[in-house]
Amino acid sequence: MKIIGLDVGSKTIGVAVSDPLGLTAQGLTTIKWDEQDVTSADAQLKTIIADQVIGKAVIGLPKHMNGTIGERGEASKKYAEHFEAVHDISVVLWDERLSTVAAERVLLEADMSRKKRKKVIDKMAAVMILQTYLDQKP
Repeated sequence: MKIIGLDVGSKTIGVAVSDPLGLTAQGLTTIKWDEQDVTSADAQLKTIIADQVIGKAVIGLPKHMNGTIGERGEASKKYAEHFEAVHDISVVLWDERLSTVAAERVLLEADMSRKKRKKVIDKMAAVMILQTYLDQKP
């Protein structure tokens, strides 16, 4: 069973998937979506879930550095509820503090141009979220 990792932003959703053994995360794509229409990414995600044979989802939960949940965190929780209901897959909300910062650092170290970084940052953040989950699970 593969696991999908999602970095849900206000305009894009970064998508990563695990290998079948759940050891490594690979970036898959970035989906453009409209946060006001929570269903706008459903069709693309349904296709990915079917093609990749996904059995579980890990969705990044942005928290403030003091551990509290703000507006973006509440939006992620709401999206996780929607995702679970629509796709009938169990969801784990995973602390994603600094995942985008870490992804940006990796891409900078790879000497990637700003334009290219902008295109892949959400996908890379999804990889970071999923990989930290995979590394921590029993």
